[in-house]
Parts: sequence; C-alpha cells; structure tokens
Amino acid sequence: MIHTARFCIFMLLLTQAFTVFAGSAQVYVWRNEQGVLVFSDSPKPGAVELDVKTPNTVKSSIDTSILDIKPKAIDNNYQVEIIQPKNKATIRDNTGSAYVSGRIKPVFKRGLTIQLYVDDKPYKEPQTHSMFVLRDIDRGEHQIKMSLLNDKGKVIATSPPVTFYMHRASVNKAN
Repeated sequence: MIHTARFCIFMLLLTQAFTVFAGSAQVYVWRNEQGVLVFSDSPKPGAVELDVKTPNTVKSSIDTSILDIKPKAIDNNYQVEIIQPKNKATIRDNTGSAYVSGRIKPVFKRGLTIQLYVDDKPYKEPQTHSMFVLRDIDRGEHQIKMSLLNDKGKVIATSPPVTFYMHRASVNKAN
C-alpha cells in the first residue's frame, strides 16, 4: 500500500517534470535488475516510450487598462480613541497608578507620536505608542485625552476626553 502511494506520487511529479521537456525529447521507461523503474531520454532494449502530452498553452495579450495600478494615497484622516479606562470608570489603586491605552486609526505611521494630557496638562513627553502608565495620581475626578502629533509636533487628531475617578485609601488615621 505504501509503495503504491509512493509510486503514484512519484509518477505524478515525474509527469509534471516531463511536461517541460515534452516538445523537445522522448521519454523511455523500463525496470532495472532490482525492479526499480528507470526513466531516460535515450532508448534501451525493452524500454517503453511514454506518451507525454504537450501542455495546453494559451498565447494572448492581457488588457491591463482595467487594473488600478495607481499608488494609493494614504488616508491621513486620523481618529484617536481612549480604550482604557472607560469613561466614568473608578480606578481603585492605593498607589495612584492607572493604565491608559488608546487606539489610532487608520495606520500609525513612523514619525507620529502621542501626547497624553491629564487634567489638560501634558503627561510626560510624547511617545511612539498609545500605552501609558500614570503614577501617583491624586484621589478624585480626572480627565484624560490623547493627541496625535505629526513629525513636526503639530496636533493632527485628538481623542474625546475621558473622565475617570481615582479611589485611594485615606492616609488619615483614626484617633
């Protein structure tokens, strides 16, 4: 069974290989003393000539006028969105840490940066990705937004503001 499958695969591959030479050479097959099939382009006594069919070829010209081969203009109509935290979310962290992530559409190109604003003040320096970690944020209500900046530092898109509430345990001790 395995030898039959191997033989079929071998014949299929061989047939494919010989289609290249079909127009220029004859192919002969015979079994050697060990019973192995031998293929050759020169005849031998007892060899059988294979009937190799020439492949169907179609010669035609292709009309490329319908193809859209103009370079695509990159859409610079960017949209910035804050994904985390959700609007009106409460973050419970005694260290005042919060994770902020955003999404930029369409494609975030090289040279663009993102500036995070917390309570309308820039938070650290602009960076090349939209994941931020806020540290030591005071208790209470805060508003964040992200602005996408081009390579010259000009704002090209800004997210809608997101309000979140930082909940930290009180540092006051009961007497």
